Amino acid sequence: MKLRKVLALSLAAAMTLSLVACGGSSDNTESADTTTETADTTTEETTDTQEETTDTAEAETPEGVPSYSQIAVGTDYTDLTASIKWIHHKTDREEDGTIAAMIAEFNKVYPNITVETEGVTDYAEDALLRLSTGDWGDIMFIPAVDKADLSTYFYPIDTLANLDAEINFANIWEYDGLSYGVPYMANAQGVLYNKAVFEAAGITELPTTPTEFLADLQLIKDNTDAIPLYTNYAAGWTMGAWDAYIGIVSNGDDTYMNQKLVHTASPFEDPGDDTGIYNLYRILYDAVANGLIEEDYTTTDWEGCKGMLNNGEIGTMVLGSWAYAQMVEAGDHGEDVGYMPFPMTVGGTQYALAGGDYSYGININSSDENKTAAMVFIKWMTEESGWCYNEGGYTVDKDGQNPDLYAAFDGSTVLSDQPALDGEADFLNQMNSESELSFNAGGNAKVQRIVEAGATGSESFDDIMADWTAKWNAAQEELGIEVLY
Repeated sequence: MKLRKVLALSLAAAMTLSLVACGGSSDNTESADTTTETADTTTEETTDTQEETTDTAEAETPEGVPSYSQIAVGTDYTDLTASIKWIHHKTDREEDGTIAAMIAEFNKVYPNITVETEGVTDYAEDALLRLSTGDWGDIMFIPAVDKADLSTYFYPIDTLANLDAEINFANIWEYDGLSYGVPYMANAQGVLYNKAVFEAAGITELPTTPTEFLADLQLIKDNTDAIPLYTNYAAGWTMGAWDAYIGIVSNGDDTYMNQKLVHTASPFEDPGDDTGIYNLYRILYDAVANGLIEEDYTTTDWEGCKGMLNNGEIGTMVLGSWAYAQMVEAGDHGEDVGYMPFPMTVGGTQYALAGGDYSYGININSSDENKTAAMVFIKWMTEESGWCYNEGGYTVDKDGQNPDLYAAFDGSTVLSDQPALDGEADFLNQMNSESELSFNAGGNAKVQRIVEAGATGSESFDDIMADWTAKWNAAQEELGIEVLY
């Protein structure tokens, strides 16, 4: 089955949409679309592409090191000798030999490029510390840095215009027309579920709204022994997964996350139609308050939950599609593991966010020889390793394919967040820091607070949303960010 997707993958392929400002739906009837079919998916692009790439096409990469688009994998630099180091967060794939196996395949083509790897457990914080000291090697997954600082730490992969022609999500780490990162994989944001549990609970259709989802969780509790919704509270970082749905998924607006959120006065109010950020997090609060989660949320087990979902002890988990392959591999019932769009419907349409995961970045201080070897390795990993596909990732390579797990997304509109407006690339980072809410930037504590409040009754959900609004407004005032919506 094919996804019906309208991907705004970068400035060079942006959709022209008619959008309602806050919590509104998108209407692409005004778009002048040309449709092309690649890798079993359909991408609708506007005729505005050429106009929008004019400025970024003028950017140039430095001399001395080939850019991503200048390398032909398997042909160029096969005799290059270098030793490079790559640090990453995929400790599980370091331990199970997956990364070593991919490097062994890489060395069949590039026998003289030695790749040393290091998996880091507390990656988000550790990577930032290493970045400040320069002690990290030649390739890292780019942590949460301000885009204005990218050129201080990283060597440009390519111009945005050139990279956008080769990969999806080329604009994630773009600044001044240059792209500094290539996602190792991409995710469509939805919900993991166990098909056998749904069947035993009497659920015959996938939920499409928060109200339906909560009703289905109750059916799981009433009719099965499975945990309806596993929070993964104790792991901490897993709670941040909820942030991924606050833009496109909750309101159908691909400009909301990076362009409108920072300018919105009351982003956490209830639109009254089962949509928006309010109802997204309400799912979690109500599920906890109604006893639809694990018995003791403080003792959840990230590694153990994989097998639990596989064998039907868990009904659902809110995580990106990157987790799908791990759940399938965690037991003997991989065929029961499913992935569905997040249960939110805006104006009659379910929207899904597709976006890049962590991105490879190259150390600006590496030698030209090592930068070249790093660029070759990154392109081989993207085009030839199969890592993204095998992990259940949404394709990064424009010639790649999407796994069958996305079959449930057929009929959903899949969008990618548009980049920030000129001059506002760092606004969201600044608002995240000033408000201490840290959406999509490690703000796990605020989501854990929802679980704690739902379990103890210490705060109402509306109290939490009011507090978030106060912090958001105070940050806008402190930073001098204009409120427009």
